Amino acid sequence: MVQDTVPPQARIFDRRLLRERRGRAAGGLHAHDFLLTEIAERLADRLSDIARRFPVTLDLGARNGILARTLQGRGGIETLVQSDASLVNVRRLQGGSNLVADEELLPFKEHCFDAVLSNLALHWVNDLPGALAQIRRSLKPDGLFLASLFGTGTLHELRTALMEAELAETGGASPRVSPFADLRDAAGLLQRAGFALPVADADTVTVTYGDFLALLRDLRGMGETNLLIDRLKHPTRRTVFARAAAIYQERFADADGRLPATFQVLFLTGWAPDPSQQQPARRGSGKTSLKDVFRN
Repeated sequence: MVQDTVPPQARIFDRRLLRERRGRAAGGLHAHDFLLTEIAERLADRLSDIARRFPVTLDLGARNGILARTLQGRGGIETLVQSDASLVNVRRLQGGSNLVADEELLPFKEHCFDAVLSNLALHWVNDLPGALAQIRRSLKPDGLFLASLFGTGTLHELRTALMEAELAETGGASPRVSPFADLRDAAGLLQRAGFALPVADADTVTVTYGDFLALLRDLRGMGETNLLIDRLKHPTRRTVFARAAAIYQERFADADGRLPATFQVLFLTGWAPDPSQQQPARRGSGKTSLKDVFRN
């Protein structure tokens, strides 16, 4: 059994519930994995842009093998180790190098992977800097870390509709949408974890739905529903969802009456330090005077 490793006072997310929900979603994930597949393709494209081979690579948070099916030989990968926090997911993975591994406590030796890839798994980690540091230690010198995760702005429409509906129906609002990472801080998190040459960029993906409940079904089918420790612990009143649906429709529907759901996806790239990497110039070593670059 996977143990939670973050002290209770520091936990934001319920990792035990994450494993349970990912397990329950496993059987029907194929009907709801279009967003996971789209982002896996974008992640694989970024890997293809790097003129390197990564013979031994880890897929961290593999779910049902979406990234493995997307890679299709890219990156010169010879051995792809697939891991997931859910035993149910791991049992469904193809290939022999599969294991249960929680992103908060990696079981790998130092310097064992040429690359670590992660597709939409790290946004549920309580201690993201700590997880990144563990990933960096598992990489060989000059090894690559490449990941996608949801960022600030994801599901802002849903957050607004649910908060206003709950306030109106119950007089209070409980936390329902995750506090996602911010793009402005993402490269800093990589640097703090010891990565060299950190880069962070973002894509915005908008999915439209015919009705409010279809969005909720997709989130449940992906295993991406509320995992906050401080979430409401009893069933939400039906009147809250009914009002949220009305607010969503009134506030956000497009000209065709469809409901947009926004997902901001952060892409993080970093390298395990190595002396061969390009180094920034020593402070004060510049040889150009400012008077040489300004007009008289």
